[in-house]
Amino acid sequence: MATPTNHIGIVGVSSEGCALFYRLVTRFAGTRRSPNEQPRISVHNEPLSAYLDCIRRDDWHGVGKLLRKSAEILARCGAGICLTPDNAVQYGVQLAEVGSPIPWLTIPELVGEQLAKDKRKVVGILGTKLVTRSSTYQTHLGLRGIQVHAPSEHEAERLDRIIFDELIYGTTRPESHEAVLSMVQHMYEGGCEAVILASSELPLVIGVDNCVLPIYDSSEILAHAAVERTTPGAN
Repeated sequence: MATPTNHIGIVGVSSEGCALFYRLVTRFAGTRRSPNEQPRISVHNEPLSAYLDCIRRDDWHGVGKLLRKSAEILARCGAGICLTPDNAVQYGVQLAEVGSPIPWLTIPELVGEQLAKDKRKVVGILGTKLVTRSSTYQTHLGLRGIQVHAPSEHEAERLDRIIFDELIYGTTRPESHEAVLSMVQHMYEGGCEAVILASSELPLVIGVDNCVLPIYDSSEILAHAAVERTTPGAN
């Protein structure tokens, strides 16, 4: 049995995504807990450039080491669990778990659980090419009998540029909003029952008010799980 904890450790990769996620955790905790039962939250990050260098070299052990380094620091701060809202490094989390002093929460597994609970069978996915064109989600969801529809090659290239040139800096252009919503429309027309936002910055351009499909926001699902796994009064 896991040791009770009321201290969440957040491993940052993209600063914008980490900031958005921190806000999600505090907002969700505020709706579920009294003011004197709020969880402690610690954040640590290595430079985004260090992660990108490893990813470009296909050095996932290097990504895992960066993640585990943050986990070790967060553990020394008193965190009892750790997680990262960055979808692009989720494969590296499996490597970071080896020798980690505290347990990790992983996004694909949590998203898969929610989709299965809601009996979704065909879903679209939006994120970087590294996520949508890899087994990051496809394996977890496929084992649950869920089909995953990724953007076309052209759309994936466009979405990559939007995420890396705009969203990670907290900016968006009107045409980028239109492009992302057009991708979701194509998924809707292709028979998708819902769409996964597999990038922590995508809520900057898409939400329940402008999306034709039900949204499974990976960051929101992770934030909910983090708060639910903490114990008021622990630590």
